[in-house]
Amino acid sequence: MPLRLTRPRTLALCALPVLALFGTAALAPLPFTLAQPGTTANVLGEAGGKPVITITGAPTRTTEGQLRMTTIVATGPTADVRIGDLADSWFRTDRAVMSRDSVYPTGGSVKQIEQHNLNDMKESQDVAVDAALNYLDREQGSMTFSLDLGDIGGPSAGLFLALGIIDKLDGNGSGGDLTGGRTIAGTGTIAADGTVGAVGGVSLKTQAARRDGATVFLVPKAECGAATAELPKGLKLIPVTTLKGAVSALDALDRGAGVPSC
Repeated sequence: MPLRLTRPRTLALCALPVLALFGTAALAPLPFTLAQPGTTANVLGEAGGKPVITITGAPTRTTEGQLRMTTIVATGPTADVRIGDLADSWFRTDRAVMSRDSVYPTGGSVKQIEQHNLNDMKESQDVAVDAALNYLDREQGSMTFSLDLGDIGGPSAGLFLALGIIDKLDGNGSGGDLTGGRTIAGTGTIAADGTVGAVGGVSLKTQAARRDGATVFLVPKAECGAATAELPKGLKLIPVTTLKGAVSALDALDRGAGVPSC
């Protein structure tokens, strides 16, 4: 004789697979990375006890103020991120949920990924030198450059490394500093022709910048929307698309002239 189910019992039995699915999802690792504001480093100063920018073969300036590149800290490429972790991060302004593929290259071991990021930083350093010299219309000649940000990887310090080289070699071109004595922070990749490119985690980087004393933040123009989403009080955003534009904006800021804003 077939078993006859009442409606409540039928609904309860139907719910069991759904509950099992949620239970499995809660325990299963997910393809996401959790990020938060990271460290910042003054490219005009030291990182890890060593000068970030060392130039030999040419006179350099003593600079005032700070140019702080910014970072995010993310869970590792093999970290287990579960649904409970995502739920907590979604409701916090100092956390972000990012696709793992947007943070780490796919298909490599942890050591390979770390090396990939360090290679990106090395390439970014070389291009920053080219961009700065192109802006200054100077040949490298006998100059040598040593750029050292320790174990920080990725290409997003390119803009600030180029600005740091310009400040050490030429300042604002009129005897003053690019910073005007301020603490300037920001992010952005750089190309040899001075084009500034977008990066990830901008809303977290603005928080790191303000935490470490910055009052101005240079952001790739394409990421103004992300930068304004969780903008800390007391931090002025200046959108940039080129190295020349970034230098011009800092010069205008120092003169009290109008500067672009997100």
